[in-house]
Amino acid sequence: MYFNKNKLFIEKVSCLKIAREFGTPSYCYSLNRLKNNIRNFQRNFKTISPLLCFSVKSNSNLQILKEIKKLGMGADVVSKGEMLQALKAGISTNKIVFSGVGKKTDELEFAIKKKILLINAESESEIYEIERLAKLKKTIVNIGIRLNPNIDAKTLKKISTGKHEDKFGLTEKAFLNVLKYFKDSNFVKIKCLSVHIGSQITDYKPYLKMINVLDKIIKKSKHLFDYIDLGGGMGIQYEKKTKLFNYKKYREIISNFLKKHKVKIIFEPGRSIIANCAMLLTQIIYIKNTSKKRFVILDAAMNDLMRPALYGSYHNIIPLVKSNKKNKKIHDFVGPICETTDKFLSVKGFQKLNEKDYVAILDVGAYGMSLSSNYNLRPKASEIMVEKKSFKVILKRQKLSNII
Repeated sequence: MYFNKNKLFIEKVSCLKIAREFGTPSYCYSLNRLKNNIRNFQRNFKTISPLLCFSVKSNSNLQILKEIKKLGMGADVVSKGEMLQALKAGISTNKIVFSGVGKKTDELEFAIKKKILLINAESESEIYEIERLAKLKKTIVNIGIRLNPNIDAKTLKKISTGKHEDKFGLTEKAFLNVLKYFKDSNFVKIKCLSVHIGSQITDYKPYLKMINVLDKIIKKSKHLFDYIDLGGGMGIQYEKKTKLFNYKKYREIISNFLKKHKVKIIFEPGRSIIANCAMLLTQIIYIKNTSKKRFVILDAAMNDLMRPALYGSYHNIIPLVKSNKKNKKIHDFVGPICETTDKFLSVKGFQKLNEKDYVAILDVGAYGMSLSSNYNLRPKASEIMVEKKSFKVILKRQKLSNII
C-alpha cells in the first residue's frame, strides 16, 4: 500500500473507492503481496526444499487458499472444517497435516478416510484412539508426535506454545515412551517429529535452542523419522521498531541439522505469508473529545478484529486521505461494542480527522477475519481481493438475516 496524491492505494486501486463501493468494515487483500510473500518464503528455504503447509487457522478464506494452492503450498489444519476447506480449495491430501490437541473421533475418522499426509498427535490418548480407528478400518495411519521442548520463544505469553506450562505436545519422557510402545504397531506408523514453539517470533535464537533439543532427542530415541515438522511462528514487522526475522540464520541452522539427519522438513507458516497482505477499512462514526483524549469511534469493532482485545497486539492505523493538519491530543481508536477492551490503538498525536472519514487498520491478514465473530449480533465484514487495477468480493458481507 502507498499514498498517491494523498490518497491511500492498495496495488493500483484507491482504498477510498473500495470503502465507498463495498461499505465498511471490509478486509482488503493484495494478491500481489500474497504471491510475493510465498515466493520469498520459498526462496529463503530453497536449499533445504521443505514442504510448506499454510496454517489455515490464520486465514481460511476459500479464494485465498486457492491462490496458495496454485503456488504449491499444502495446508496445516486444526479441525475437520479447515480440512474440508483445504480440500475444497484443491489442496492435495498428501500435502495436508492435521494438528491440534483435541481432535474428536469423527475428525480423526475423516482424516484417516482421506489418507492425509500426517496426523500430528499431541497425547498418548490420541494415539490410542488413532490406533483403535485404524484397526477398525484395517488400515495403516501415518502419524507425527508433537514434542513440547520447554523453550521460551520470547513472544506474547498468550501465543507461546512450547513451554511445559502450555497445553501442547508431549514431554521428552512421554515422547520417548510413546515411541517405544508404538514401535511395532501394525496400525500406526510414527513418521514425523513435530514441534511448534509459538507465534510472532522475531529472533532466530529460540529456534536454535529448539533444533538442538530435536537433535538430542532423535539421537536418544534412535528412531528414523521421515519428516521433521518445525511448525511456523516467524514474526512480521507490525511496528517499525520490530526487527526483521533473520531467515538466513534459521536456514543455516536447519542446513547443519540436515547434515546429521536425512529427513524432509515441514513448515507451517501463516502470519508470515498472509498478515501484511491485508488492511481493514473502517469509517469513523463519531469523535468524542475529553480533556485528555479524543475517542475516535469506528464502525469496525473487536468482533471484526479480535487480536488487540485478545492479545494486546499492535496494529498501526493510517488515514485513507492524508493531511498535513495535526491534532496533538492522545487519540484512542475504539469500536462501538460495549466493552472497554474494544480498542485498537492509542497514539499521541494524529492528523486532523472528521466524522465520516475513513481509516485503515494495517497488517490484519492473519487471525483477523478467521477470529471474527457475531458478538453483539454484528454481521461479519466483507473480504475484497485486489489484483493490479481490478478488485472483487471474495466473501460477501453477512446480513442480519443470515444470523437472526
